[in-house]
Amino acid sequence: MQEAQDTLKSLLAQLNTVIVGKADRVRDCVACLLAGGHLLIEDVPGVGKTTLAHALARSFGLRFSRVQFTADLMPSDLTGVSVYERGREAFVFHPGPVFAQVLLADEINRASPRTQSALLEAMEERQVSVEGETRPLPEPFFVIATQNPLEQLGTYALPESQLDRFLMRISLGYPDRAAERALLASGDRRSLVDAMPPLLTPMDLLRLQQTVLTVHVADALLDYVQDLIDATRSGRWFVQGLSPRAGVALLRAARAQALLAGRDYVAPDDVQAILPQTVAHRLVPVPEAGRGAIEQVQAMVEAIGLP
Repeated sequence: MQEAQDTLKSLLAQLNTVIVGKADRVRDCVACLLAGGHLLIEDVPGVGKTTLAHALARSFGLRFSRVQFTADLMPSDLTGVSVYERGREAFVFHPGPVFAQVLLADEINRASPRTQSALLEAMEERQVSVEGETRPLPEPFFVIATQNPLEQLGTYALPESQLDRFLMRISLGYPDRAAERALLASGDRRSLVDAMPPLLTPMDLLRLQQTVLTVHVADALLDYVQDLIDATRSGRWFVQGLSPRAGVALLRAARAQALLAGRDYVAPDDVQAILPQTVAHRLVPVPEAGRGAIEQVQAMVEAIGLP
């Protein structure tokens, strides 16, 4: 466990040299991948979403592909197609970019709903069905999607079923003054990403994911998580509550957060630290709340006592 924690500290330090002044959000991203989940990064253009995705894939030593989602992108552009090759006198399947260990779906909400839904099977089942044949995806497999705010031109809202496949949704936001000064002084950070050495291998990551599953969760902590889930279903805070799948995802994320904090057990602080990023995109506040989902989640947490 100690060796894993030392490796993760080095990995976080390396990522923070590229994404300056966003240590908490970088930690969330690493926790998401350790928990085996997909990540949605939502923010305005130009704040480092794509750079962060590149840096994560490179630091974890994962094979990477990127797709720029546009209105005319077709599902086959993701999954691949069979092309007739005269020399072989047969159709040969040409894999699409989804056959990578990290797929960066850049500006995912600029594609049509049909193409967005093409990712669902890949994200949930780690496989794709092409021309009647099921093809497994590499292990590990992650989707890191970036999304522009819905009020921007040419965007489509992601369906609830697809949002639910993302373990976390985060927002980077603008850098503070000190971090922006460092960016202005040093210029584009993408050259730093290209020079970053991989600190893990895919097998290392799979072992770390197994380590996350061994992080202890006490009965009292499970009671607390159930209290939070029940509160989302009470009708007081949200229109519709969390599903059992969301509860399992929350617990995986809390275990990963605990490992990053250097502990082999989950504390209430781990759940609270990861809760808004893990559940807010799955919830719609009741109309009378007058605030966003993240603020409503925070208000709910304050109203529920600790175990």
